[in-house]
Amino acid sequence: MNTITYEQKGNIGVITLNRPESMNAFNYEMLLELSQVADAVRINPDIRVVILTGAGEKAFSVGADLKERKNLTEQQVKRNIFKIGEVFSAIENLPQPTIAMMNGHAFGGGVELALACDFRIAADNIKLGLTETSLGIIPGAGGTQRLPRLIGEAKALELILTAKRMDAHEALSYGVLTRVVPKEELGTAVSAFAESILANGPIALQQAKFAIKHGMNVDLQTGLKIEQKAYEITIPTEDRIEALNAFAEKRKPVFKGK
Repeated sequence: MNTITYEQKGNIGVITLNRPESMNAFNYEMLLELSQVADAVRINPDIRVVILTGAGEKAFSVGADLKERKNLTEQQVKRNIFKIGEVFSAIENLPQPTIAMMNGHAFGGGVELALACDFRIAADNIKLGLTETSLGIIPGAGGTQRLPRLIGEAKALELILTAKRMDAHEALSYGVLTRVVPKEELGTAVSAFAESILANGPIALQQAKFAIKHGMNVDLQTGLKIEQKAYEITIPTEDRIEALNAFAEKRKPVFKGK
């Protein structure tokens, strides 16, 4: 693979958008490769947390590759839009917790990829925004749907209809970002956050994420039933018994994801 690099560090999978010369813009090849990596991560039981980031120091991703887009037919543009939506949904639906480590600027599809992740931790020097309306289009990879669910309708309308470019602290105040840290501390902060998740039961993590994600857009009673079913999956696990034993023995549990 050329446009995506993947590395496993213990129980963490690190996916890197690897087109720094193009500010990690998404061309069709990158979308195909990201899809393949997401499929592989999904079924890997050793991966308990996923981090997505961009190569280089300038950009997380500036979205669609407009140089490629300029030379595409309308049919190819539709193909790309369908694929980017499909891939970002695959990222959103990964069973593992996902963290966007936003090491550089993010616009358009770059922000939409981050919105498909569970958490967004950014360096304090970046700029970001859903700027598609300034190009005569709209966010087409989930931005019009995920952003209002995250920060509310009025704020999402403001950011999208004005094509607002924000600095990291502004984005944090809007609720777009989870956390902002000094640029030089980004890697350490994301690693520490990932480790705080990894300290907990892998099956429990996945079932808690499943219950939240699938319960958000249904009525409360349906959501409670989803939660109950997710809880029931954790009951027969070795990890639950290990946690009880560790509590009794006053030690940290050693979870195996079983």
